[in-house]
Amino acid sequence: MNTPEIGLLYLGFGLLLIIIPILIFRHYKTGLVKDTLVSVLRMVIQLFLVGFYLNYLFEWNNIFVNIAWLLLMVGVCAFNLITRIHLSKRVFFIPVYTAVFFSVIGIGSYFLKGVLRLDNLFESRYFIPICGILMGNILSSNVIGMNAFYSSVKREEQMYHYLLGNGASISEARFPFITQALIKAFNPAIASMAVMGLIALPGTLVGQIIGGSSPDLSIRYQIMIMVINFTASMIAVLISLHFSFKYTFDKYGRLKQNIFKS
Repeated sequence: MNTPEIGLLYLGFGLLLIIIPILIFRHYKTGLVKDTLVSVLRMVIQLFLVGFYLNYLFEWNNIFVNIAWLLLMVGVCAFNLITRIHLSKRVFFIPVYTAVFFSVIGIGSYFLKGVLRLDNLFESRYFIPICGILMGNILSSNVIGMNAFYSSVKREEQMYHYLLGNGASISEARFPFITQALIKAFNPAIASMAVMGLIALPGTLVGQIIGGSSPDLSIRYQIMIMVINFTASMIAVLISLHFSFKYTFDKYGRLKQNIFKS
């Protein structure tokens, strides 16, 4: 089965659909017209650039090039994550970078070697897309989880100090805030998994089927993609939080105020 090609002319024709949400945003005076246009333009340029350099990465298929790509992309992911939660890059970059790297390399290796049974773990055609999709999901969950934790601790600082003052250890005082952060970060993913295949067909599944893979094989890949995304994101959130505590709380368990961007 041949996949229908989308030429540049018809891609432009398809992009005309963005006019609909633009007109709605403009009608309701949301202030999101410019942001939407900039985001779409950035998406198109970035994806074309990705397609360009992926051709070379797949052709080279070099372990050192692939590792260098991973290290660079983890840095980009960590930088964007911290920027979106308005926390100090100087304080949070190392904890977040470490969390993203170990969760991606750990869960990615488990899937590529243990499930796909690849002879070469760093095979470009598999290594780069799997690491990329993991980083995308880690970014989303970490933004919600870390923002929820630090915002709630700052907002409910009196409650946090009350717990400390009544005999709770620092870990025990943080515990309910971590719980709430995990609930907020992963409720959407849990809800999405619950209706997967019933009222929603995810992009990976649709893409594989359109690309010619059998529905049976595509479904098995989609199941694993959902599981590794969920697990890697959970690990990354926990590592980010626990590793950041040494930078964000003093020895008495008090939250440092210099971690927030003014």
